[in-house]
Parts: sequence; structure tokens; C-alpha cells
Amino acid sequence: MNLKRIYKRQLGILAFSFILFQGLTPDAAAQTSRNLSLQEAIQLSIQNSHKLAASGARIQQAIASWDAAKENRLPEVSASGSLLWLNNPNISLKTGKPGNDSSGSTPHVNEAAYAMVNAGIPIYAGGKLKYGIESAKYLKEAAVLDAARDTSAIIYNTIEAYTNLYKAGVTVSVVRENLVQALHRDSVLMRLENNGLLARNDRLKAQLQSSNIEVSLLEVQNNTKLAMINMNLLLGLPEQTELVLDSASFESIPENITLSELEQYSVTNRQDVLALNQREKAANSGILVAKADWYPQVSITGGYIAAYIPHLLTLTNAINAGVGVKYSISSLWKTKTKIAAAKAKLDELQANELQLKDAIKMQVNQSFEGYLLQEQKLPVYQKAVSQAEENYRITKNKFDNDLVNMTNLLDANVLLLQSHINLAVAKADLYLAYHKLLQTAGKLSL
Repeated sequence: MNLKRIYKRQLGILAFSFILFQGLTPDAAAQTSRNLSLQEAIQLSIQNSHKLAASGARIQQAIASWDAAKENRLPEVSASGSLLWLNNPNISLKTGKPGNDSSGSTPHVNEAAYAMVNAGIPIYAGGKLKYGIESAKYLKEAAVLDAARDTSAIIYNTIEAYTNLYKAGVTVSVVRENLVQALHRDSVLMRLENNGLLARNDRLKAQLQSSNIEVSLLEVQNNTKLAMINMNLLLGLPEQTELVLDSASFESIPENITLSELEQYSVTNRQDVLALNQREKAANSGILVAKADWYPQVSITGGYIAAYIPHLLTLTNAINAGVGVKYSISSLWKTKTKIAAAKAKLDELQANELQLKDAIKMQVNQSFEGYLLQEQKLPVYQKAVSQAEENYRITKNKFDNDLVNMTNLLDANVLLLQSHINLAVAKADLYLAYHKLLQTAGKLSL
């Protein structure tokens, strides 16, 4: 039988079985049906992903840290002022001449006010400002790459959930179709027994197989319902939404995939590798920030002071400007420890990069072998269906001519059922294995 015809027939049965299954559930009235393509599922999962929302928040934190580092180059301005109430102090003004004491004419002072504005613009800090900004920028870019990696994981998880739901639904349709055929066969065998043409034991064997198929149908229906609930939760849809999937999503799989190309691409372009590279750059900048403590800090300073003491003093237009230099002498013996800690962090990141690249190569090889395995299985399952159909046809003819017993016929029917199920899920498994390979290589994106 043509593979495409088999898939079309099974998809039609799948849609019918979903509708029938919906009608059998107690809360069918509250359920809604929705056609869902794989691309729509991916878009919904990205929109409703809590993990991506957290990744977005981490990006905003990194951007805020970067902005804060850039703001360190802006002027520092502070203002202060006070209004004071005083008692009646004893004030003695000295003129500096011996014997001249003006304490007898002490002004009456019971309040005072002053205000100050100070400003400073850093012009040199040993590179601490420059490299601090660079470090924050690299960490921001690493956060963006982490989000891209999370997006790739969400896309694959959606494809996996979509594929699992598809396989569960197709299994339901195949088992349901087989049950219909088994029940029809049982009715025929019942008539044969009633006419004395079939032993009761053979009829009971057939009915027992029908009962086993019915139990299997209940199990796969339950698995399908759980898979659909999982899919709805992943997409942010109501849990009881009935999803009708699109089989066309599994049709296109590119050929000519080479392991060497995927390995080379993955160790240089995968998002976690790129993010680690950005963190290494940030660590390099961190070393330079630590070394900046060896150098003085130079800034332009300025200020304004005003004061008012009734009956005694009024001060205005007291403006000052200049250059300020600050140097921490203790940095001569403390900075080495900071530099050593920064270098150790860089060494750790570089070692992690080597470890990650080895792990990536192993993951790519595993995914590639898994893809090849699924690719090789598909023609085998296609051949197995043809063999099982021919075997069942021959066995049925022999059974009709009393050349084999009921056990042989039932065994042939089990093989036919299993071959159809295997073929139904093989193409979906191949599609999933291909996208697992893309995700492992860092090439899975929208």
C-alpha cells in the first residue's frame, strides 16, 4: 500500500477519533476544537513561555547594569543645606591686637543658614570606567545569547510535544480501526459457529483478542488526552481544548546533512558557546578594572557656598573650581589579590569553554546517529507493512480454507496492527530526530 495513502487515511481517522473521543468525555460541552499547525504551536509556546519571560527579565537587568556603568562617566552633583536655631552664644571677636577685646559688643545670634553645591566630573580613573562599561556590555550580550538558547530549547520542546501528540493520535486511529475490524470479524465468526462451521474455542480466541484491543484503545486514548493537556499547558491554552494537528508539518526534511559541518558549526556558533565567549571578554575587562586601582583618579571639581547668620555674616558668590586627585596608597599591596581573583575567574571560564566544546561534539554525534537510525528505520517499516499485509492476506485465505487455525490468523492480525503503528510514528520520529540534531548544533530557530 502506498505510504502517502496510508498517512492520509490515518489522519482522516485521527480527526474522526478526536471528535468521537470528545463526544465520549463527560465535559464535552465545555471543550472547544482548534486546528493547530506546528508553526502556530511554536509561536504560542514562545509567547506564553515563563522561562522566556524570566530570560527577558535577566536581559533587562543586564541592560540596566550596562546603563549604570555608562552613567559613572556623568558628573556627580550633590547639594546640601541647613537652617539652624541657636541659643544665645557668648561670642568674643579678637582683632589680633594685644589688649583689644570686643567681647563687650557681642551680636545677638540665634539662627544660621547655609547651602552648598558640589560637582565633580571624572576625567581619568586608570581605565576603570572604560573597562567597567565594556564588561557590562559583554554580560548584556551574554544574557541575550542565553535567551536565544532558551528560545531554541522552547522550540524543540514544542516540536517534541507536537510530535508526541501526533503519534498518540495516530496510534488511537490505528487501534480504533483495528478494533472495528476485529468486531466485524467476531460477528462473522459468531455466524460461522452458529452454523456449525467454527469451533467455539476459535471464536472465543478471536473475542479475547478483540477485548485486548479494546483495552489497548482505552490506554492510548488516555495517553492522548494527557499529551493534549500537556500541549495546551505549553501553549497557554485552556486544558480541555481539543487540538487537531496538521500532518503536513512532518513532510519536509532536508537531505545531505554532514556530521563534520554540524560539528564545526556547533562549537563556534551555538548560543551557549557564544555566551561563554562574551563572559570571557567580560572577565578580561574585569582584570583591567582591577589593575586600574594602581592608578590615581583625577576629576574636575567645582562648588558654590552660601551662608547667612543674622547680625553677623552674609556669604554669597563663593564659587570654587579646580582639579582633584585621589590615590589610594593601600592599592600598592591590595590590588594584586584583586587581579589574581579576576584572572582565576577567566581561567575557570576558559576551562568551561573547553569542557563545553567536548560535550557539544558528543551531543552532536549522538543526535546525528539518532537521526541516521530513524532515517534507516523508515524504509524498513514501509517494507514491514507490505509484508504484514501480504502475510495477513495469505493467512486469511488459508484460514478460510481450513489450512491454519485461529491462533495463526490472530497472530497475523497482531503483526499487521503493530506494523501500521510503527509506520505511522516512524516519520514523526524522523522529523523529531532531525530537529533534535538542529537544536544540538545550535541551528534551530524560528
